[in-house]
Amino acid sequence: MKFVDETVITVQSGDGGSGCVSFRREKHVPRGGPDGGDGGKGGDVVLRTTSRKRTLYDFHFKRQFKAQNGRPGQGKRKTGKNGDDLIIEIPPGTLVRDTQSSQVLKDLVQPGDAFIAVAGGRGGQGNARFKTSTHRAPRFAQPGESGQTLTLKLELKLIADAGIIGLPNAGKSTLIRSISSAKPKIGAYPFTTLTPSLGVVQTGWSDPFVVADIPGLIAGAHKGAGLGIRFLRHIERTRILIHMVDAAAIDPQNPLEAYQTINSELSQYSPQLAEKPQIVVLNKMDLSGTDKTAAAFEAALAETEVLRISAASGNGIEKLNSRIVHLLDDIGEPL
Repeated sequence: MKFVDETVITVQSGDGGSGCVSFRREKHVPRGGPDGGDGGKGGDVVLRTTSRKRTLYDFHFKRQFKAQNGRPGQGKRKTGKNGDDLIIEIPPGTLVRDTQSSQVLKDLVQPGDAFIAVAGGRGGQGNARFKTSTHRAPRFAQPGESGQTLTLKLELKLIADAGIIGLPNAGKSTLIRSISSAKPKIGAYPFTTLTPSLGVVQTGWSDPFVVADIPGLIAGAHKGAGLGIRFLRHIERTRILIHMVDAAAIDPQNPLEAYQTINSELSQYSPQLAEKPQIVVLNKMDLSGTDKTAAAFEAALAETEVLRISAASGNGIEKLNSRIVHLLDDIGEPL
């Protein structure tokens, strides 16, 4: 299934039913009077999150949505039936924005969160409502109110406990394959991973946690270089970051270059991202010559704990999982 993390849809609520003009006309009931009923309310368009949805893929095919109209009123003071609400299911973590004003209307984070995007029109009142002591036979009724139409932009931000970040080819996809059931494509060329992936990690000795593989960022990502802005927003939902560095690609003369490039992009995109807790990981330690480059990196980043792993062979993975679990426990529940 194609990963779709943003789309534009048009939603329209139902029109209210018109009020009825009617008079009671029965044998042996003189001067029955007005008895027109009210029209029914138009249906609302409701956005509701569900864990059954992972992407906005369904909206790739259908982008126009309309709720049911209310039914008109009837004689004998019968109120018309209300139009059914239209429930649109979306994945948790979806931001709803008005396309005209760019204003954020709602941030739907948890499964079951709901938001009335457009309310249905009110039903018109029947002529029975307008009877007075001086106007005993009104021959008019209200029309129903028209429904509202709104064009919305939906933006999905993945929700995960930990997000794996780093330059292309750092081994992020290999890591998520080795610790979870997620199966992103991997390869030795830039931007192999074109879509974020979510995986659930079962440690066997703690509660499971969700990890997100964020496709490789490059210098200038905060300005949109590569696929930067599209992917940076997914990191905003994560509680902690796993900052992965390719140990085989470290330049001993400038060992922190890759590490600093990513952190710079995070801070320029959002200061809040730069403040997220990070676990620094040196990957590909199974390759020859990496002990020397790893030592140079650790010396340059002496005040930060650095983990050495090989996502391909599995060395160091258990220690990394333990560090993730303990850090998640330390920072507590997500906001």
